[in-house]
Amino acid sequence: MWANNKVSDWMTAHVITVTPDTPVTVAHHKMKEMGIRRLPVLDHDRLVGIVTIGDIREARPSDATSLTIWELNYLWAQLTVERVMTRNVLTIHPESSIFEAAQIMLDNKVSGLPVVDDSGRLVGMLTESDIFKMLVRSRDTVDSGMATS
Repeated sequence: MWANNKVSDWMTAHVITVTPDTPVTVAHHKMKEMGIRRLPVLDHDRLVGIVTIGDIREARPSDATSLTIWELNYLWAQLTVERVMTRNVLTIHPESSIFEAAQIMLDNKVSGLPVVDDSGRLVGMLTESDIFKMLVRSRDTVDSGMATS
């Protein structure tokens, strides 16, 4: 039953993205507003990176600085996604098995994978939450099947 689950069955197809020149403040706001933790970075519809909430947190100015709040805010507003994104992005194909995706995520300690088709176009995003959703729904299907036996 689970072995037949493909990435395309569980991925999120509508993906919020940013471009390399997007200010980090804008990317951070999008993440907070949409309740997401990662944004694929596209340059002319080509995946060039990924930025996570962790990347943005690490890029924030330290509280132990002699800069004023205005100087900090100015510098923060100048920082772009290109400066903090991960460039060598692990991806998965939509026809790959959900188990292959989970193994890649586990082996590489990442919580999400952009889903890219044969032409290299971003077609979705698969996260650990999507995999958890698959497990819970599969269990509910098994439980309801046992109840009718």
